[in-house]
Amino acid sequence: MTKGMNLLVLAGLILAIILNSLFVIDEKEDGIVFQFGEAIKSDLPTGLNFKLPIIQNVKKYDARLQTLDEEPNRILTVESKYLIVDSFVKYRITNVRTFYDATSGSFINLNNLLGQRTAFELKNQFGRRTVTELVSGERDQLMSDMRENLGNSVSDLGIEIIDFRVKRIDLPPELSNSVYERMRSERNRLAEELRAEGNELSNEIRSTADKERVIILAEAYKTSEEIRGDGDATAAAIYAESFSKDPEFYEFTRSMKAYDATFNNKSDVLVIDPKSDFFKYLNKSKGNN
Repeated sequence: MTKGMNLLVLAGLILAIILNSLFVIDEKEDGIVFQFGEAIKSDLPTGLNFKLPIIQNVKKYDARLQTLDEEPNRILTVESKYLIVDSFVKYRITNVRTFYDATSGSFINLNNLLGQRTAFELKNQFGRRTVTELVSGERDQLMSDMRENLGNSVSDLGIEIIDFRVKRIDLPPELSNSVYERMRSERNRLAEELRAEGNELSNEIRSTADKERVIILAEAYKTSEEIRGDGDATAAAIYAESFSKDPEFYEFTRSMKAYDATFNNKSDVLVIDPKSDFFKYLNKSKGNN
């Protein structure tokens, strides 16, 4: 009975030692093997791993994507204007041994160090730009520069920067009104310049059109007068040719036209000698009895 109990206890100890020698690293983790508190092995493969029981232990760390999202900071621009900047950083551990040496394996320590370098990079980038550039343009270039520079500065922390982005840029109340007013004034100035250019162009077009109109009317009048003159000359030539064949008839038609023009209105009164040449053809006419 005692021998059987000893064998059972021995088997239990052997099983415990074997179980203590085995550990699993899954795809979401990375680990370090310690011996008497000193890190001796890292970059463990995914799956089943072995260690010496009792004298060695394993610490596992999350290798998934992490996010650092701190409180907004007041950052000074190149114009010595303060902005309220809200940003975030996404990163992951790529070298667990370097991460452990730099932070003692603490994500709190890591986030503190990363937060300091993030703030430094924001101040560095914003300190090179004006408020207008930061608010209205160059956003893509700004994000690219920040991500690249921060990535180069954290190699000693054993992490990789996946993204570094500004979520929001706010103007302090004392600055926002002046900036917006300046932007509004600039837009109004540009609008006035465009209106002035438009009015100038409109006046030029109108002046050109008026000039062309005057030229066209003058040419038309000139042409019409030439045509009228040619017509009058032709008519005079026809009349002259016609009347030269019968001068007496020419005199008669002239008198008829004169009578018509003189006695156009019943109220017209003409005091003239009845025997004058004016009534020559009337005096010669004979009425029907």
